[in-house]
Amino acid sequence: MELLSNPIDFLSGVGPARADLLKKELRIFTYRDLLTYYPFRYVDKSKIFKISQIVDDLPFVQIKGKIIKFEDIGRGRVKRLIAHLEDDTGIIKLVWFKGTSWIKSSLKINTEYLVFGKPSAFKNTFNIVHPETDLWQDYNKKAHVGLQGVYHSSEKLSAKGLNSRGILKLIKNLLPLLKNDIEETLSEKIIKELNLPSKEESLVNIHIPKNNNDFIRAQKRLKFEEFFFLQLHLLKLKLIRTKKLKGYPFPIIGDNFNEFYNNHIPFELTGAQKRVLKEIRKDVYGSAQMNRLLQGDVGSGKTLVAFLSMLMAVDNGFQACIMAPTEILAQQHMVTISDLTEKMNIEVGILTGSSKTKE
Repeated sequence: MELLSNPIDFLSGVGPARADLLKKELRIFTYRDLLTYYPFRYVDKSKIFKISQIVDDLPFVQIKGKIIKFEDIGRGRVKRLIAHLEDDTGIIKLVWFKGTSWIKSSLKINTEYLVFGKPSAFKNTFNIVHPETDLWQDYNKKAHVGLQGVYHSSEKLSAKGLNSRGILKLIKNLLPLLKNDIEETLSEKIIKELNLPSKEESLVNIHIPKNNNDFIRAQKRLKFEEFFFLQLHLLKLKLIRTKKLKGYPFPIIGDNFNEFYNNHIPFELTGAQKRVLKEIRKDVYGSAQMNRLLQGDVGSGKTLVAFLSMLMAVDNGFQACIMAPTEILAQQHMVTISDLTEKMNIEVGILTGSSKTKE
């Protein structure tokens, strides 16, 4: 675990200039920060398309072909480099607007390349702007071919070679260093019951999944872990709050609640509303303060549940109020609750920012 605390400056392929940019642009300061900088999406690099298979609605394609010629078009800021890539079914144009001299010097005529990028139609042909290129012979040597993570970068990082591909390269440099050094954070019982991969396996497969199934399992494990520890933290806060903050128990379900529920309720409560009311009843019966979020769609009956909870307070000798963020909403609640209590002996009032002091 000590390795994870190492400054990012120490990682092979980083160096001082890149380290400063990673800190400023992505808030990546340590090995741990880089390890948990997950891809925001993935592209499938398992399929190689023929040029004749390319159509308008394809998001990304991978093509094997030979560069047969270059064209230098325009001058100055509008200068661009076009490479003609050919396979046995047709020709596609590869276009670069930046770094044209370096790109042209790094690519060779009549050499096979694997090209990856987003195709777009232009003047009855397809182009790929700023594609990724690999020598075909290098691609054949790669052990991993499949889903590839795409990482958020920035213009400044890209200028230093840390575009999405560059960030993935750093992660590939990091992962072997951490082998057997990533501590398991879930119990063996939970892992076995839920059939989850290990923490180390999940972190490897979220960055470099061998296949879609490995990616799904890794994602499931990391999402579960995040929510699991969030829930533990919330339970801890609830326990602390229960011990420190004492409330006023409502032991009685009295006349007001029963009269409204039996005689005046405007519609039959749903199963979910009944369940929530039972949970609220259990909370207010105890001596600890209730702290509860009632969530539901518009029109699902949240106000009615809140009103029934208020009746529990009234039946136990207390007042109850609904707080609203605007006067208009407060007035709407006033009308709603006045209608609900029309046939009951309950006084309803409203206080707003424009109310007189004596009120």
